[in-house]
Amino acid sequence: MKEAYYFSFFLLTLGMSASSFLTPTVQVGNTKSHILSLKSSATEESNEGRRAFITATTAAIFSSILNPSIANASGGATAGKYTTIPIAKRRYYGRVQEAVHEFLLMGPDVVKADMKATSIQDFFDVTKTVIIAAKKSSINGQCTKKDGDCKGKEIRDSRYNDMKTSMYLLGNAFRINQTKAPDNLPSVKASKSFFKEMDAMEKAVVKKPKSNDDKSVKHYATALDILDVYLDLVELPPTNSGHYDQDFSTLVGESARLT
Repeated sequence: MKEAYYFSFFLLTLGMSASSFLTPTVQVGNTKSHILSLKSSATEESNEGRRAFITATTAAIFSSILNPSIANASGGATAGKYTTIPIAKRRYYGRVQEAVHEFLLMGPDVVKADMKATSIQDFFDVTKTVIIAAKKSSINGQCTKKDGDCKGKEIRDSRYNDMKTSMYLLGNAFRINQTKAPDNLPSVKASKSFFKEMDAMEKAVVKKPKSNDDKSVKHYATALDILDVYLDLVELPPTNSGHYDQDFSTLVGESARLT
């Protein structure tokens, strides 16, 4: 039934009916047969070309219906490898790398178990980091707002919250096919394990930071090991490579390659 439906739909798009594919029955003495015999050779050639085109196209449609793997090859199996991953890299590589950079900057203070240190507090401070810069709302250099305020507003959050968002979205792009649930992806599992440790650390650091907090040190150390697993899964260098000693732009990149 499904194949018949697609075939009928195809015929309708060509402005034809199924009856046009049936061989006409010509009876002896039928005047219609004499009329048909008088058609010019040019018309016959045109019809033959049309039949050949329809036959070839119909065969292609039925091949895709009977063998779905052919139709899915260009949009299913290759979608993640050639489309989703490069786009995700351009969007989130900068944000993830900058987050890792600031995460590692906490290391020396974490070793001291001093959760009151500036580097640690800044990492979890929801007002510290500019996530989206302010943009002017002027049109052609003229402010059209009634209150005359076209300066725009920036969006701020903690580097850690932006790290959670960008790590998850980047990890979600590394899929084998488009049917696998995000939570089953190794990259997403690694990111969630990382978040679990860091959420516990954030809770202690933000509410009641201590000068000698061994529990938070353990959470950080465990998160660091998990982070290396995640970075490998999303094709980024490990934390001890020296790659994250620099600052990174968090804007959408022009290339999916590391710079």
